[in-house]
Amino acid sequence: MEFTIKTGTPEKLKTGSAVVGVFADGQLSDAAAALDKASKGKFAALLGRGDLEDKAGSVLAIHDLPGSACERVLAVSLGKRDEFGDKAWRDALAAVGKALAAGAANDVAVCLADTPVPGRDIDWALQQLVRAIADGAYRFDATKSKDKNKDSKRRGAGKVVLLTREKITASMEVAVQRGQAIAEGMALAKDLGNLPGNFCTPSYLADTAVALGKQYKLKVEVLDRDDMEKLGMGSLLSVARGSHQPPKFIVMHYKGGKSKDKPVVLVGKGITFDTGGISLKPGAEMDEMKFDMCGAASVLGTFKALARMALPINVVGLIPTTENMPGGGATKPGDVVTSMSGQTIEILNTDAEGRLILCDALTYAERFKPVCVVDIATLTGACVIALGKIPSGLLANDDALARELLDCGTLSGDRAWQLPLWDEYQELLKSNFADMGNIGGRFGGTITAACFLARFTKAYKWAHLDIAGTAWVSGDAKGATGRPVPLLAEFLIGRSQGTPS
Repeated sequence: MEFTIKTGTPEKLKTGSAVVGVFADGQLSDAAAALDKASKGKFAALLGRGDLEDKAGSVLAIHDLPGSACERVLAVSLGKRDEFGDKAWRDALAAVGKALAAGAANDVAVCLADTPVPGRDIDWALQQLVRAIADGAYRFDATKSKDKNKDSKRRGAGKVVLLTREKITASMEVAVQRGQAIAEGMALAKDLGNLPGNFCTPSYLADTAVALGKQYKLKVEVLDRDDMEKLGMGSLLSVARGSHQPPKFIVMHYKGGKSKDKPVVLVGKGITFDTGGISLKPGAEMDEMKFDMCGAASVLGTFKALARMALPINVVGLIPTTENMPGGGATKPGDVVTSMSGQTIEILNTDAEGRLILCDALTYAERFKPVCVVDIATLTGACVIALGKIPSGLLANDDALARELLDCGTLSGDRAWQLPLWDEYQELLKSNFADMGNIGGRFGGTITAACFLARFTKAYKWAHLDIAGTAWVSGDAKGATGRPVPLLAEFLIGRSQGTPS
C-alpha cells in the first residue's frame, strides 16, 4: 500500500473513494463540510435520513455525490462530539481500514487527519491513521491453495492520499512513514503468529531473523544446541528435550545510535508450539498454542519497524526458541535443572516452560550492559483471567520504566496495565529440592511467573509484558494481532528522542 500526503480539499479530487468524518449530532468535519457545500446541501441531506448510525466506526457509502469528482464518498461516524477522544478515533480508523480493504476503489483519499482529537496533534493523528489503514488491509493466505485468478479478483485500496488543509511539514511526513513502518512490523508479527507449528519452527524463526538482517543490514547470530550447552543454558535446553526440532537462540543487533550508547534489549518468548510437555494441556483449543511464539514474533516485527524508521538508538533482540513436546526425552515434573545463572529450578509443571527459556535469555542479556530490558511473552493464562484481552500485563523492577511503557501503551492504543511485583510473592516459589520451583501455586499466577523472572534480572532495569491475552484473538476472527509491536515501537521512538532512562 502506497501513502502520500497532500494539502487540499476532497470535492475536486478525482478518486475512487473519499473518506470524511461526521459526528452523531450532524456536525461535519471541515472536509465533509466542503463536500456538502459542493453538493449544495445534498450530502447533509443524505446523512439526515439516518442511514449512518451514531456509533463511532459506522460507515455509509454514498455514490456519485453531486458536485464531487469522487466516485463514492465514505462517511464515517466519529460518535458524539462531546465524547470524542482516542477510543472513538481508533474505532473510526479501524472501520475505515476494513472498508477500504474490502472496497472496489484502488485509489482513495482519506480526509480525517484534520479532525482535532483532544490532547493530540496532527502528527499523532497521521501516524495512527496510516497504521490503521495499512493494518486493515492485512490478509493471511500463506497456507491456502493458490488461486490462479487471485490478482484479477483483488479488491482494496492500493494508493492512499492523506488530504489535509494544513501545510505539509517534515514531522508530518515522518509520522506517515512511521505509521507505515509500524504496520509492516505488525504484519510480520501476524504472519509468524498465524503460521502453523509445522511451518513456523525454531529454525524458521532463525531464518526469518537472518533474512531481516540481510535486508536491513543488521547483525544476526543464531546459537545452536551446542552453543547453548557451552553457555550453561540448562533451563532453556530442558524445555527442548522432548522435541525433534532443534532449539535456537537468536541474537539481533540494531545499531542506529552512537557506539558508546547502551542498548535497549528486547527478549521474546519463542515457543513455536506448546503442548504443555509431560504436563499435557487439554485438547480443546490446543491449536492456538501455535501462538505461543508471539513474543518472539513481536521482537522480529519491532525490529522490522525499527529498521524502517531508522531510529537513532541501539537495540538488541534476544529470542530463545524451541517447541515444548512430551517426547521420550522430555523433562519430567520433579526434575531439577540448572540455569545459566547457576540457580537451580525444580520443574513442578512442564507447562510453565516460557519462564524456563526466558530466564536464560535474561541472564545472557547482562553481557550487553543494557540501559533496560523488556521481555515479551505469552506467559500465563492467569493474565487473561485477571485482565481480559484488552491490556497486556506489565510488571517491572523499576517504576519509572513501567510508567514509560504504560504511557507508550496509551499513546499507541496498545495498552498495558501494571500488576505488583512485591517481595511477599517470592515466598510462593520456595522449593525443598532446588533454589526455586517454576510455579507458585494457584494464586497470583501472573505475578509469581514474573517473580520467577525477576530473580534473573537484578543486574539491570527490567520490565515484563505478559501478552497471553492480547497476542491473538479466538473465534471467527481467529488470528494474531501484531501486539505489542505498536507499544514497543512507541517506546523505542521515545527512547531515541532522549526519554530519560
